[in-house]
Amino acid sequence: MTHPRTRTYWLEHAWLDTNVEPGVAVEVADGRITAVRTDTPTPPAGAEVLRGLTLPGLANAHSHAFHRALRGTVQVGSGTFWTWREVMYSFADRLTPETYHALARAVYAEMALAGITAVGEFHYVHHTLDGTPYADPNAMGEALLQAATEAGIRITLLDTAYLSAGFGQPPSAHQRRFSDGTADAWAERCSVLKDQDHARIGAAIHSVRAVPANQLATVARWAEERRAPLHVHLSEQTAENDACREAHGCTPTQLLADHGVLGRRTTGVHNTHLTDEDIALIGRSGTGTCMCPTTERDLADGIGPAVALQRQGSPLSLGSDSHAVIDLLEEARAMELNERLRTRTRGHWAAAALLRAASADGHAALGWEEAGSIEQGALADLTTIALDSVRTAGPLPGLGAETAVFAATAADVRHTVVGGRHVVRDGAHTLVPDVPQALARAVEALRA
Repeated sequence: MTHPRTRTYWLEHAWLDTNVEPGVAVEVADGRITAVRTDTPTPPAGAEVLRGLTLPGLANAHSHAFHRALRGTVQVGSGTFWTWREVMYSFADRLTPETYHALARAVYAEMALAGITAVGEFHYVHHTLDGTPYADPNAMGEALLQAATEAGIRITLLDTAYLSAGFGQPPSAHQRRFSDGTADAWAERCSVLKDQDHARIGAAIHSVRAVPANQLATVARWAEERRAPLHVHLSEQTAENDACREAHGCTPTQLLADHGVLGRRTTGVHNTHLTDEDIALIGRSGTGTCMCPTTERDLADGIGPAVALQRQGSPLSLGSDSHAVIDLLEEARAMELNERLRTRTRGHWAAAALLRAASADGHAALGWEEAGSIEQGALADLTTIALDSVRTAGPLPGLGAETAVFAATAADVRHTVVGGRHVVRDGAHTLVPDVPQALARAVEALRA
């Protein structure tokens, strides 16, 4: 990722963590913010003008890029998470490094158009269809890293251990390409992957049903030694909880705690069906929670206890997961509105708190602690939302945070800046010329 050496952006309105400020000049050098000057009513000479409300870049903390190919297809008819999974496997079966690169490049470009500057890719399609490694055992992961480069966004590749079909069960035919056989073999393979300017390497445990209990600590230790983020699907389905209790006599959260998986660099994804004891364990350990409301509602998973988790000390982040839609503003809005439906009360989070989940706390969950704020020293990642669209026109600019969360959509993103580089300008991607066509071609290649 090449950074412009020096540049000044003038933000018509900027959200500076707690409030909206008019007329803000942001100076950038080598991809980082070097100065933030408020009370700047007109653009300085030579500054690039970002009209609307500028936020820190948004962080999509949970993505399965190839699930984007399922959009529309899995909305036909009815079913459950488990029937949806069979359709998902059919697309996973068709991926190659080449087709995955093309699809991920287009998906990450769609994310940039939605104001997302960093993605956490929960990556588990590692090998050929029969489980044989590619000549480059990390060919699939490298394809994702390259796709993010070409789309102009940052990526944390959460290389995922996925070793079994369920408690005590070998991988199914569909899952053979996910498995390295053992956690030690997983660690050996993904240790070859290296951080890059735009990319960081993290780890993931697919779920307690997919990694045997006696191998959980191997994955946790790999992440701990590298001080890397560690993510895990946790209690997304009640069936997982039931199976875990039958196999181990405890909940998935307790099992992870017993094997040293929980902690401040760990994020549980979904955290939907938890006991009070689970919530306390997650909170006390500082384990994060990534909510994915648009996927959780699409799959009829349920509504996770996000309010209780945050009160206990679990930082909240947001992800678009299966990409039924790619819109972090909708994820933020949905988290609040889901709670309103469940409790019949309003105002569980202020708009500022929801924006922090979509930006600073999401970046922290992905190991990019220096991103997610508009302040000196931070990475120069910015997202500008129009305040004059049919959705956003009318409210006072000082209510820009509320307008962004409760009215705007990804379609209102006008500019996306990553490391000081203008990746989306006036609603058009500067690196991928025709994102809809790129998506259509990549999805069609998987149907062929």
